[in-house]
Amino acid sequence: MPRNREVVRRLLQQAALALYDKQGYEQTTTAEIAAQAGVTERTFFRHFADKREVLFGGEELLIGMLVNAIQNAPAHLGLLDTLLVAFKAAEPVFIENQPLYEPLRRIVSSSPALQERHLAKVQAMTVALTMALRERGATEHMASLAAQMGMSAISHAILAWHKERAGTPNEHLEKVFQDMRALSTN
Repeated sequence: MPRNREVVRRLLQQAALALYDKQGYEQTTTAEIAAQAGVTERTFFRHFADKREVLFGGEELLIGMLVNAIQNAPAHLGLLDTLLVAFKAAEPVFIENQPLYEPLRRIVSSSPALQERHLAKVQAMTVALTMALRERGATEHMASLAAQMGMSAISHAILAWHKERAGTPNEHLEKVFQDMRALSTN
């Protein structure tokens, strides 16, 4: 049984994706995921609270990374540029998780329970971004609006990166943020 925490988490995620893809989310048990990953069910629960979370693990790490980047962004940047800096700082996470993206997208779209969890994840990230922007002096309204726009932008950029299979996440982010700015002049 592997001992490195991140290796075990990744094995559990890969096993869950394979099983969910093959037999469906609802039909898959945590015991099956653990067996597929070569660990015990008890080990599964040391890493994840339930079988939904195996797909959404790492949320806290990503939120922490984004909030930290917002806090450390140059003070002269506007809200959208601050978010762009933060999202660009998370590029290694997007690259590391690239192989999981397509199966995860497909599996989440096939399960109402997973769609609900995905929406909760997006909401938690939006709230964290809003709070971080408020700490930089933005009003509640502007921070919330920017955070929601930013979440939409990152979603579009990552989807384009996966569809086109070219460039980097940051190149796609730059393009989406340029497109958002262009919208305000049309």
